[in-house]
Amino acid sequence: MKLYIKPGACSLTPHIVLEEAGLPYTTKTVDLGTRRTADGTDYTTINPKGYVPALQLDSGEVLTELPAIVQYLADLAPEKKLAPANGTLERYRLQSWLSFIGTELHKSFSPFFNPAAGDDWKQAARANIERRLGYADSQLAGRAYLLGGDFSVADAYLFNVLSWAKYIGLDLAPWPNVAACLDRVAHRPAVQAALKAEGLL
Repeated sequence: MKLYIKPGACSLTPHIVLEEAGLPYTTKTVDLGTRRTADGTDYTTINPKGYVPALQLDSGEVLTELPAIVQYLADLAPEKKLAPANGTLERYRLQSWLSFIGTELHKSFSPFFNPAAGDDWKQAARANIERRLGYADSQLAGRAYLLGGDFSVADAYLFNVLSWAKYIGLDLAPWPNVAACLDRVAHRPAVQAALKAEGLL
């Protein structure tokens, strides 16, 4: 499999999951400004949406959208327990977390990386991030990870998105349960390996 990435972007999440799952893969870096891969290929011929991540399967088919990719990868290595079994209530709880992180946290960071975004938009986005962190913190009370005692693909996504907090000067100290979860995730060997591979360590 081939994972198309931009170092530090949300494609770090499936990169972590690939490492956690122990699956064979390669990565290819994409310049999102020019929509070209490192070897000069027009990335839109691989993913017409033009953003990362995209996962090219051994068959040549391409899977896009982070929640779909990470669940697909988790299901390839069920023994790693990176996602609850399909059809269980816990699987739907996982999907709920993936949706929440994607729509309420991930998208709220977008204005800070958009040169056209004004201060009002950024202030509203930051307020939303802080409100959503309050919810996440309450849900993590007494839990090691979002679903309880076991690390899941949702924790990888939360770690990835909240790694951007430092770029906007957001201190996570007011949300100690979130901070503790992120610290646990950061120390996982697979996470360290993915960060190192992307030049983030």
